[in-house]
Amino acid sequence: MMKNVVVIGGGTGLSTLLRGLKLFPMNITAIVTVADDGSSTGRLRKEFDTPAVGDLRNVLVALSEVEPLVEELLQYRFNTYSDLDKHAMGNLLLTAMYNITGSLTESLEALSKILNIKGRVLPFTEDKAILMAHTTDGEVIEGESNITKAGKHIKSVNYKNKVKVTPQVIKAVHDADLIIIGIGSLYTSIIPNLLSSEMKRALKNSKAKKMYICNIMSEHGETDDFKVSDCVKQINKYVDKNFIDVVLANKTNVPNDILELYKEEKSAQIMIDKDNINKMGVKLITADLLRITDKKQVRHDNIKTALEVFTYLTRGSK
Repeated sequence: MMKNVVVIGGGTGLSTLLRGLKLFPMNITAIVTVADDGSSTGRLRKEFDTPAVGDLRNVLVALSEVEPLVEELLQYRFNTYSDLDKHAMGNLLLTAMYNITGSLTESLEALSKILNIKGRVLPFTEDKAILMAHTTDGEVIEGESNITKAGKHIKSVNYKNKVKVTPQVIKAVHDADLIIIGIGSLYTSIIPNLLSSEMKRALKNSKAKKMYICNIMSEHGETDDFKVSDCVKQINKYVDKNFIDVVLANKTNVPNDILELYKEEKSAQIMIDKDNINKMGVKLITADLLRITDKKQVRHDNIKTALEVFTYLTRGSK
């Protein structure tokens, strides 16, 4: 019998991981943050009063098993002087389906059948979530896109409005054999999925092992000067001090020429501090997970990362 794997996050990191995981025998459920309010997604939120759909679109595409042309269609952005400018086709499709069904969960289920999704995609909440960040200099910033633009050091995040986690999310967490946190931006993609008291309770009560996949590079304002253990501590702070059981981290050094490019973004490689991780009682798995894109971007190799997850799922989590 295939095991149930729940992946929690948002942004490009989550999609990268899912593209690898779908190649292995497991039942995948992706729980996706819906706090995005930038670009096409932000405009659709304002005009149609819908939850954020951008990250959901990327996850649907990542898990789909359709012809490349269909994938290209979903990711297509209009380039025009009309109101369609910069809108992603997949975002429009999700918004239309939401207006028909009145439910983001039902919309995703319907589109999953059309797109032949391997797994299940769930929104963290059906509510119109507005993320708030409290910075170390005392400023309060509203909206995920504004938080990212500000580039200030984040102390904590919360929702402006009360959000209710869907029953489907709670059940998926309850039924999971392995819960994966990440890959993704710590405060704007990962922690937003941990802010509900219902979700915290479900995660604490879940018998599944909890794995955190650490980013390779730091992000200015979110993880400046962080080591792997610092990321784990921040996630644990929002759920429980002993929440994370195992962390998967890249052990390969990023080439110096690439590091120099990232310095311009005030970003550096997140180093593994094995002693501190061991003191926390967290199992550490290190592997060569590094991939450098043609645009000289640092990314996780989706196949290598997924293989490490599958190996742990079938051998190491016992």
